[in-house]
Amino acid sequence: MTDADQTPDLDWRDGQIPVATRFDDPYFSLAGGLAETRHVFLDGNGLPARFRDGFVIAELGFGTGLNLLATVLAHTGPHQVHFASFEAYPLPASDIARALAAFPELAPILPEFLAQWASGATSLHFPNLNAQIILGDARQTLQQWTGQADAWFLDGFSPAKNPELWTPDLMEQVARHTRPGGTFATYTAAGHVRRALAEAGFRVTRHPGFGRKRHMTTGVFER
Repeated sequence: MTDADQTPDLDWRDGQIPVATRFDDPYFSLAGGLAETRHVFLDGNGLPARFRDGFVIAELGFGTGLNLLATVLAHTGPHQVHFASFEAYPLPASDIARALAAFPELAPILPEFLAQWASGATSLHFPNLNAQIILGDARQTLQQWTGQADAWFLDGFSPAKNPELWTPDLMEQVARHTRPGGTFATYTAAGHVRRALAEAGFRVTRHPGFGRKRHMTTGVFER
């Protein structure tokens, strides 16, 4: 489903955890990716308690789809939720299947997701949740997006290794595509990221991180 020049080169740590050679960074926590997703992105945004019909989650960095699938698992209520994810280097279904095999909890929903992704679909459908994966450089594609998010998952590779996805201009675009009172959560507590988000209009708060990470960051849009 991807052009060869868009497909990322991978190394496999312990034969199971994909590492993007372009950024020398793993796609999920070595200490437990699914648990980190729940701690950082779901709990950090107060989800799923905030879900209502029309609730929109937006994400920078689709990766293996782990955050999407964790959200699908967590969403057991009746509300229709929308999920938009921006990804420049989409992984093929075979690599995603290999990576997500590490999480047995995903087994009930993984085949449905993989079948849709392998077909080339970027509009993915689950009970009570529809997802749109927007391919391309987020610095361009986010400007063109017409949506407004209630919650953001800021999950690009490390700011030190993938600075393009954490620039002040892009954080300003995140703010412009956030509803009043909307939130973000991210695993990073890098000072320049927190400052950029604060300058964009978020009230930024630092929290205990997951595993060995001392801190993570959340925020509420107040502008």
